Amino acid sequence: MIVTVSPNPALDLTWHVASLTIGDTHRADAGQARAGGKGLNVARVAHAQGADVLAVTTTGGATGEEFAAELASSRVPHVLVPVEASTRRSIALVDEALGDTTVVNERGVAPSDAEWQTLRDAVARALAAGAPGAPTPGAPAAGDERGADTPDVGRIPRERPTSGVSAPGPDSPGARVLVISGSLPPGIPNDALPDLIRLGREAGATVIADTSGPALLAAADAGASVLKPNEHELRDATGLDDPIDGARELIRRGAQLVLLSLGADGMLAVTPTASGDVGVLHARLGEVLAGNPTGAGDAAVAACAVLMDAGSHDPAQILRRATAWSAAAVLMPLAGEIHPSWPDLEFALTVTARPAGPTADSAPHPEETR
Repeated sequence: MIVTVSPNPALDLTWHVASLTIGDTHRADAGQARAGGKGLNVARVAHAQGADVLAVTTTGGATGEEFAAELASSRVPHVLVPVEASTRRSIALVDEALGDTTVVNERGVAPSDAEWQTLRDAVARALAAGAPGAPTPGAPAAGDERGADTPDVGRIPRERPTSGVSAPGPDSPGARVLVISGSLPPGIPNDALPDLIRLGREAGATVIADTSGPALLAAADAGASVLKPNEHELRDATGLDDPIDGARELIRRGAQLVLLSLGADGMLAVTPTASGDVGVLHARLGEVLAGNPTGAGDAAVAACAVLMDAGSHDPAQILRRATAWSAAAVLMPLAGEIHPSWPDLEFALTVTARPAGPTADSAPHPEETR
């Protein structure tokens, strides 16, 4: 099972306009509201692809009521921790002429110490789900009106990829993967993120963290196995201009896999080698896809989590699936969804080995795979 944690969720509001002009007035059709936050986007994608998932997050205020109602209608298994502060909002304005998206994120409000402890306890219980005497994974949370239906789950073929993966059943010994995604509420204790990572490690789960700023370095130091920054977040966190140098710093701090988003240039998978340096794989499509990139990174995290939950830890396979799902997310109007054409996108990817030196350019290694 995959447990996702969204420490700072948001009600995502999305409007599409024909063309966005700064300082002008725009008219748009009715916008769309969705329970969001990076961890919830990960859970939505993983759930839609047949994985056993449980999303843990907070909710509060009038915004939180709308958030909770939409999440219940999604049928994604979840646990909501009530908090006093209103759930924040995230506003996305999609410029259909340019294919660009402008996002405004409210910062959120710090939970009280008691509220944070309640969230932590909920994560601990979720990680234990499936163990003897623990709640069955996917069972409705208290007050949750969704059903507990479980979709049929297939297997990854040897040839072209398909949508399903094998996943542990209700008799599995707890969660296999813990995903901690998104920003942290302002004012939370410095040890809050390391504490969540420690919970996952003690439960025997692989921990994937997708965050930014000092929290990215804290996640590496605390033992998160997989980190998923983009190149700008990596530069901001490490102060290093070369993305491979930045990934090398995260590996030095303890990460085992860095999935580094490069936007239209695809994605890197950076792993430690026996020689003490790093190995680098680069996956990319031959064309740039236009659309809404808001949930692309979350789809990449979902791909990694789903494969690891199914028992695959091969960096090349994870990179392919993460890049394909990320690209497929760009083709969808809302975050938390991927286009059904993702198997074709994965099949069309070019994966190359890149030099790991500090002056490495983007030229591919002669050895290329498709």
